[in-house]
Amino acid sequence: MIGNQKISDLTPTTAMRGAETDALGLLLKERIVFLGNQVDDFLADAIISQLLLLDAQDPSKDIRLFVNSPGGSLSATMAIFDVVQLVRADVSTIALGISASTASLILGSGTKGKRFAMPNARIMIHQPLGGASGQAIDVEIQAQEVMHNKKNVTRIISNFTGRSFEQVEKDIDRDRYMSPIEAVEYGIIDGVIDRDSIIPLVPVPEKLGQNITVGQHEHVAGE
Repeated sequence: MIGNQKISDLTPTTAMRGAETDALGLLLKERIVFLGNQVDDFLADAIISQLLLLDAQDPSKDIRLFVNSPGGSLSATMAIFDVVQLVRADVSTIALGISASTASLILGSGTKGKRFAMPNARIMIHQPLGGASGQAIDVEIQAQEVMHNKKNVTRIISNFTGRSFEQVEKDIDRDRYMSPIEAVEYGIIDGVIDRDSIIPLVPVPEKLGQNITVGQHEHVAGE
């Protein structure tokens, strides 16, 4: 018997769910949050609760947020984005796999100097998707909301990259895919994690010149 469940009652699916829950719990103990799915309200609630819990436990220690997501709901993404900005602890974001669409906003929301990507990650930015249907007045209302979202996303990317509003507005008009190096140059991230070391590819804030733990190894960024 495992817990209150008999071994005979276990199926491959329930066993995998149990293993997944255990793995996420172990990661949480190491102050690691894993965002590994399309962003929706359910996922956002889970990520937000973990961030708030870790911040309440010890705001002086970094939280590592791994991002592997194609994006998703803009409102759910904005909820995560705002909480990353709210918590007192520094949030180090790490892209792996794909950080596309709204997920790129979460990646860029991390603490300046502590936003990274794995060597083979891909990052993509674009304008928010939207459509309108129904009566004329409804179409007008929806169109206004789409324009508001586009301006807000453009402003956010402009703020965390340091690029002008006009340039970002032009750049996100179509899907723009980037390698980790290109994402560093654009200002979305601050460095690339190569094996067990961090390679900052642009000048980074002095705050990054502290010990950063990657796996079981400790390095001083910028060395």
